[in-house]
Amino acid sequence: MIHPSYTELIDVLSEQESLESSMLSRYTIIIAAAKRARQIVDGSEILVEDPKVNKPVSIAVEELYNSKIKIISHNPDEEEAKAREQLAHQELSEISLDNYGNDD
Repeated sequence: MIHPSYTELIDVLSEQESLESSMLSRYTIIIAAAKRARQIVDGSEILVEDPKVNKPVSIAVEELYNSKIKIISHNPDEEEAKAREQLAHQELSEISLDNYGNDD
């Protein structure tokens, strides 16, 4: 039997403040564990002491279970809106700087 079980892991992850409950699913956990496992394979420091199993995915799951890493929701629409706002602000700044000091 795999430890921690999915239900145990979901209970721990549902307590994280950085993740909306609507975003928590098996898919989210699998993607998070896979991304973290890739980081471990690429040489990232292992965040749990004396892991039970010495395989990257198992270590990643153990890190999730022990709240050593957190899943952060990614909203591309929100990021796009922020980028547009920054661009608009930058364009306004450029316009105001271009007109600064002109007495024509």
